[in-house]
Amino acid sequence: MAKSVQERSAKTAEKRIEYDEKELRHRCRLGTRNILEEIMAWSEDTEQASVIEGCLRYVHSLGADGAREALRARHKIVISENVARDFHNQSLSEIRKDLSDEIIELK
Repeated sequence: MAKSVQERSAKTAEKRIEYDEKELRHRCRLGTRNILEEIMAWSEDTEQASVIEGCLRYVHSLGADGAREALRARHKIVISENVARDFHNQSLSEIRKDLSDEIIELK
């Protein structure tokens, strides 16, 4: 006799506990989704989760140095003096609004 929906759900829940399976959720922008879809097409895999897991396993196989290189930021972020000064001034302005905050000037 076929198992009921409740029996199948219970068995699935038991397996998730047994294998310490956790659901990971991740939001990403269009460009990242497009990359994932392209990798899915290349690998002829229709499951996002299995493609992402494969990518994680591959990056892990590179070792610490290889993973660090593969995952390093592609662009260097440089903050101009004008932006830094403006941010500093706005921060001081906000701090001054709250009399309980202490302002520490760095030299």
